[in-house]
Amino acid sequence: MYYAWLENPKNVHKSWDLFFRNATAGSVPGQAFQTQLPDFSGGKTSLIQSHGLTKSLGKAEKLVEDHLAVQSLIRAYQIRGHHVAQLDPLGILDADLDSFIPSDLITTIDKLGFYGLYESDLDKVFQLPTTTFIGGNESMLSLREIIKRLENTYCQHIGLEFMFINDVEQCDWIRQKFEAPGVMKFTSEEKQTLLARLVRSTRFEDFLARKWSSEKRFGLEGCEVMIPALKTIIDKSSEMGIEYVIMGMPHRGRLNVLANVIRKELEQIFCQFDPKLEAADEGSGDVKYHLGMYHERINRATNKNITLSLVANPSHLEAVDPVVQGKTKAEQFYRGDTEGKKVMSILVHGDAAFAGQGVVYETFHLSDLPSYTTNGTIHVVVNNQVCYRRRGHNEMDEPMFTQPLMYKQIQKQVPVLKKYADKLIADGTVTLQEFEEEIADYDKICEEAYARSKDNKILHIKHWLDSPWPGFFTVDGEPKSMTCPPTGISEDMLTHIGNVASSVPLEGFKIHGGLSRILKGRLEMTKNRVVDWALGEYMAFGSLLKEGIHVRLSGQDVERGTFSHRHHVLHDQDVDKRTCVPMNHLWEQQAPYTVCNSSLSEYGVLGFELGFAMASPNALVCWEAQFGDFHNTAQCIIDQFISSGQAKWVRHNGIVLLLPHGMEGMGPEHSSARPERFLQMNNDDSDAFPQFDGDFEVSQLYDCNWIVVNCSTPANYFHVLRRQILLPFRKPLIIFTPKSLLRLPEAKSSFDEMVSGTNFRRVIAEEGPAAENPGEVKRVIFCTGKVYYDLIKERKNQDLEKEVAITRLEQISPFPFDLLKVEMEKYPQADLVWCQEEHKNMGYYDYVKPRFRTIVNHTRPVWYVGREPAAAPATGNKNAHLVSLRRFLDTAFNLEAFEGKMF
Repeated sequence: MYYAWLENPKNVHKSWDLFFRNATAGSVPGQAFQTQLPDFSGGKTSLIQSHGLTKSLGKAEKLVEDHLAVQSLIRAYQIRGHHVAQLDPLGILDADLDSFIPSDLITTIDKLGFYGLYESDLDKVFQLPTTTFIGGNESMLSLREIIKRLENTYCQHIGLEFMFINDVEQCDWIRQKFEAPGVMKFTSEEKQTLLARLVRSTRFEDFLARKWSSEKRFGLEGCEVMIPALKTIIDKSSEMGIEYVIMGMPHRGRLNVLANVIRKELEQIFCQFDPKLEAADEGSGDVKYHLGMYHERINRATNKNITLSLVANPSHLEAVDPVVQGKTKAEQFYRGDTEGKKVMSILVHGDAAFAGQGVVYETFHLSDLPSYTTNGTIHVVVNNQVCYRRRGHNEMDEPMFTQPLMYKQIQKQVPVLKKYADKLIADGTVTLQEFEEEIADYDKICEEAYARSKDNKILHIKHWLDSPWPGFFTVDGEPKSMTCPPTGISEDMLTHIGNVASSVPLEGFKIHGGLSRILKGRLEMTKNRVVDWALGEYMAFGSLLKEGIHVRLSGQDVERGTFSHRHHVLHDQDVDKRTCVPMNHLWEQQAPYTVCNSSLSEYGVLGFELGFAMASPNALVCWEAQFGDFHNTAQCIIDQFISSGQAKWVRHNGIVLLLPHGMEGMGPEHSSARPERFLQMNNDDSDAFPQFDGDFEVSQLYDCNWIVVNCSTPANYFHVLRRQILLPFRKPLIIFTPKSLLRLPEAKSSFDEMVSGTNFRRVIAEEGPAAENPGEVKRVIFCTGKVYYDLIKERKNQDLEKEVAITRLEQISPFPFDLLKVEMEKYPQADLVWCQEEHKNMGYYDYVKPRFRTIVNHTRPVWYVGREPAAAPATGNKNAHLVSLRRFLDTAFNLEAFEGKMF
């Protein structure tokens, strides 16, 4: 463009004509576009003189080219400076890190030629572009000083890789934080604080190593600086108004964080190393480097209250990430902290896990979704190429087996505490005596805590609880009662909720024609005092909202419902993005209802909802899988947190999993929610017949690790959702929800089954002709879920309603021994049959069979009717599906099918 202008100024736009005229006249590039040039006085003169320029055309051209070259040089350091940063403390860069040196960084003087610059240009003065902050208050620097400042910023011991960020404001923020002169200079007080924190970080590990040299503790040696880093982050956050910090981290350095960041009592940590320590709490407990902690204290740097929570986690690296985010979101939600100004999260990662574990990406993916964002997270990645592990993977490891050269170098390393102390002593910030006194003081604190720790004979895991619920339990952590009130509600409330569910509360809001028909259908059902599945759910949610219980429903396509049955969010057909949630218009004073479509993630989103449910017992938090079998992508959360969380960490959680389930010819991947897996992980004993003392239903629920149900009616679904909140404790609830039953006319419930005084029915016994003459009944079929409707249809077709009784298990686990005992004794002459639509090696049979046998004391057989064992959960062929259905229905009603057979 410049050369075109030289030929004829009219070859370029008039703005560029102005620019080149001004530049030729001697103005600096940053101001050459201005119509009226300011007076540069000495600045312009020094710039021109340093380049040896007159106002000749050729010299002006060189000035422009040199400034463009310097701008490119600055940008090169910003983009690629980290390639030559001194990041490897071991000096074996080629072993693990890329040793590539970019050609456009001035690592030697001859590289100036890359930009058309020479050694003679080093003392020339250049106007700095607006894309750098290395000048501070100076707008011009010599080339020599520019390179020096760029090297100090980008090529020392911090690597900065950020120029890929598309947001200019974010890039400028990073540039300013690192490029501004003097930004890395600390005051004497700051240096002393850093030293004191390093002393605590280092000496804590040294103390553990001396006392328990053969114990695994996943120490922080090699990365002791993480403790002062975390404490500084918390100090700064408190200064900016943060009141609550929720943390997640792996096991490496966890005990140190508990001691020196959260400030857990040292004797509580030390006593965990005592092999004779007895566990007081029921459950398995967990190893010390998995436990969490909750602590409210004064931040010494700001003198403000701050609450710190370190979330308990399993060995599965990064699994805790979405859990922390969910808990953070909940704490923000309950405080009305919509911008994340009061509650924040910190996640600590290992470098390999951060790169390798997909749940990290799934968690990041939630960051901008409205009902999932926490408005930012501090991520601290412990980089084992920048730091190192002095003792390998853990204290029992021998890293020399596989990394001999690296660990020879590590053994030579001077600890960071000594390096920093020597530096501060040399520059007079502290004296050797002051440093030694700091060490002695902390060593004394550790020794005194160690002496006190010997008095602890019993381990109370509840002292390590990461999410206490003040006021919900007694001071001893026990339920305030062991009863559950009736879960039914008044008819007036049912009618009111039904009317709102059938309406559009906003004026001038145009809904889809198909949705109008659905709402009219709801209104008709309300008038007729019946509910289908969607309306029963509406009744449960709406009634809880009136009682001040926040309801949150999350998952893929939950707003509409995967099967287009729910429609909790209405969309205006004429106004883009205008929506209405009628559930939030039920009452003037009600808790908020949150229904939110998640990203296409199970692992991350289920972890998030689990974390959300941790924050408060007064919320019904539901996660719905698009199809039930998709939960296995989140198996880690189910196995490590939901199933075993209370046993390991004494942590109640009332999360609800809604898992669409049913064999309907939809193929292997859209049929089974894998009930067998949930039942296998239930902690009840199949061979122990329980005592029916007190409120057996509630005590049985209290003893279990989770509740598994498969409701066959909307009323029972309504009740089990309400029971989840009305119970005096919290347990995870697994619900196998229907698909075809959503619209099956027979699968509706009357208001009579939901009004005040009614309850969840764990077992729905036969109520027809067979129950009236039990002595004449030849077969009792026990079943659960959708297959009931197939069975009653076939029974009617075969006119066997007097000979065959059908009883439904609505709550499968914990197993309703008391109610089923009554049913089995009611029909003493009948065959006992378990019928399921799932394959024999799946579903419920392996769970219910030994429990049925325990009830009858192994005196009567319990025959199996259902599909044969298989590898895949269902067939993909519709005809094969119907054939197998026909086959097991024939067997179910063939009253001679088991004659002469051995059980």
